[in-house]
Amino acid sequence: MRDRADENYQKENFNTAFYEFNKSKALFETLKDSANISYVLIQMASIQQVNGDYYGSKETVTEALPYAKSLPHIKKKDHISCINNTLGIADKELSLYDDAIFYYKESVKESESPEGEQAPLSNIAAVYIHQKKYNEAIKLLESILDEKFIKDKSKERSKARMQDNLGYAYFNTGMDEKGFHLMDNALQLKNEIKDGYGSIESYLHLADYYSKKDIKKSDENALLAYKTATKLNSVDERLEALQILISNDNSSNTTHYVQRYFTLNDSIIKVRNNFKNKFAKIKYDSKKEKDENEKLRLEKAENQLSLDRAKYMRIVFVIVFFFLVVLIAILIRYYKNKNKAIELKTSYDTETRIAKKIHDELANDVFQVIAFAESQPLSTENTKENLLQKLDDIYGRVRGISRENNSIDTGVNFTHSIKEMLSAYNTRERNIMVTNIEQINWEAIDEMKKITISRILQELMVNMKKHSEANLVVIKFDSDLKSIFINYTDNGKGCEKNTIIKNGLQNMANRILAVNGSIDIDTEPNKGFKVKIAMPEQT
Repeated sequence: MRDRADENYQKENFNTAFYEFNKSKALFETLKDSANISYVLIQMASIQQVNGDYYGSKETVTEALPYAKSLPHIKKKDHISCINNTLGIADKELSLYDDAIFYYKESVKESESPEGEQAPLSNIAAVYIHQKKYNEAIKLLESILDEKFIKDKSKERSKARMQDNLGYAYFNTGMDEKGFHLMDNALQLKNEIKDGYGSIESYLHLADYYSKKDIKKSDENALLAYKTATKLNSVDERLEALQILISNDNSSNTTHYVQRYFTLNDSIIKVRNNFKNKFAKIKYDSKKEKDENEKLRLEKAENQLSLDRAKYMRIVFVIVFFFLVVLIAILIRYYKNKNKAIELKTSYDTETRIAKKIHDELANDVFQVIAFAESQPLSTENTKENLLQKLDDIYGRVRGISRENNSIDTGVNFTHSIKEMLSAYNTRERNIMVTNIEQINWEAIDEMKKITISRILQELMVNMKKHSEANLVVIKFDSDLKSIFINYTDNGKGCEKNTIIKNGLQNMANRILAVNGSIDIDTEPNKGFKVKIAMPEQT
């Protein structure tokens, strides 16, 4: 079973591989084979990462830790090193770069050989690239690629990925020719060894390289990245490829790419939840089968106890199911309140925040309630009251999340809600001034425009709070017979203009584009931040 799982993993048949790894885990548990249990959990976590389930991946690989610690010294260090490396990858994808580097360095510490240190060191270099520390990435990657063991045929996949990252780092330091040579060779090697997932990053890097040299070739590489990422269900890379195509604006299909980006980005939570639920069901079905077998063996000795426990577990699961239904209803209501144009763009940041809040504030509490119901004599009155209190606490948290994500009031109280939202960013050190908002004929503005304006102002406030260090913000509204104008000015520290989109304002630009508006940003380091927004009153 494990051999078939490994074979499907190498062929990038990830869903089948996950199922077979999970089945083999159940077999190894009956044999009490800790080494193989740890191995298959690490592989399952890697598959979850390919499909964007980074929190689920961390949970799975953490489950492997006690099995790894029970192994003999050398095997123990190898497995723990791999676990730390997997945790580092998850945190890197979640943009927790400092945490990622911590886990990678822990992985290096546990490695018993240069071969074992190769992967985490390479991953540290990848984080440096994300942090734009290109010279540090170059130094680290060159030291790894200089080792004799990298010439081993079995290391070709790692070699190709490191060469690609090294080439991309050279390109970003102005050494274009050397960078291109490494990136191109790396892509050829990836295609030779059929590393489909690895080729996506190569296509994206080459698309970035060509974006200032040959737009047509940039588009070709971005499209290859998009097609490969689509085949492997890699959502993040699909979005990155579409961003390059939109930025190049070199095709009659640009409008289609924009719409596709919005639609894909808008559905990213659904896509990831589909995979998360699929993986959870596979694990759940396996656990259910194991539990049922165990129940049959113990049924005669513990019949009454099993009946009581099953009764209360059903109650707990019904309540958990109810909470899940409530949460789904919240998300459905959120989408229904968005107008048709806004539905085409992403609310990924909002959904991620909601999902994280659910995970952080509810998942552990629900797990504790289930553990409580399994371990306590629920027939006693005190225990029942304690269980009800815990469930009531969870219900209160669900209501709190619901209140935090209410829809925008676009009626007669619209200006009041805008002022109230902006005033939340006033502090003793920061003054938010709003002028002329009452002079706009808001009754003539359709609901879509009002929602867009509210979201834009909210994103400007969040960006200001995170980046600008401003103590004075002025927002001025104006209009003529055809358009609405919003002029935003702060006296913060400003930034380089070519880093603006990467600093978190991509969603705002997309919103304005979706309603045929325009945006002009004027900023320099230490000279504040200005934004001029115009959008037609009628589309």
